[in-house]
Amino acid sequence: MPATFADKVVDFNRHLQYMGELPEGFQVMNPYLDNPETMEVMKKFYYKYYNDLKTRKFIIGINPSRHGAGVTGVPFTDTKRLEKVCGIEMKSAYTHEISSVFMYEMITEYGGAAAFYKDYYINSPFPLAIIRQTKDKWLNANYYDDSALFELVKNFMIQSLQKHISLGLDTSKVFVLGKKNAEYINLLNKEAKLFDCIKVLEHPRFIQQYKSKQKDLYINKYIHALKS
Repeated sequence: MPATFADKVVDFNRHLQYMGELPEGFQVMNPYLDNPETMEVMKKFYYKYYNDLKTRKFIIGINPSRHGAGVTGVPFTDTKRLEKVCGIEMKSAYTHEISSVFMYEMITEYGGAAAFYKDYYINSPFPLAIIRQTKDKWLNANYYDDSALFELVKNFMIQSLQKHISLGLDTSKVFVLGKKNAEYINLLNKEAKLFDCIKVLEHPRFIQQYKSKQKDLYINKYIHALKS
């Protein structure tokens, strides 16, 4: 019997490691190595929603946050949404992540988690959380926050995107979250010729932080783009 979409995602995540260099002050968090329960809840999620042979469309984030997929292993999904919406409890952690709030409100409007995940797969060109050291603590970082960081992780990101595509993704049109993210995805796409068309949507974190009063407008924009 051929491997299902879920089988392929679980295998990808099980072998996911970044072994390359990083600039000073940056670290990569790998939840699958840091917390054994992450692997278990991630498997439950993908076998619940992706255990089929269906081709899906691709939504591309930036890189996981340490409170979202950096804990649950599921993009744009904190432990609250994982339990309340997806019915999968995580006992070793409890997280709230603002991007997850928007994403799941949009998913509800789309028709619910089962309907959305039947059509879409979400991940990132750098599929592990990146953190950056400040004077007194570590904070979330984006792969494009530092030019040296981007150059060091670029080839890994191209390889990751190619592996995501091999899971069974439609490459005719992809949806990239975040305008700056899209600039870099376009650079990677010119080099590796991954996607035919790139559609840019505002990042959920930007919407929640700066445009929360217009959130319904952005949800409608997402739904229109994703269903058109």
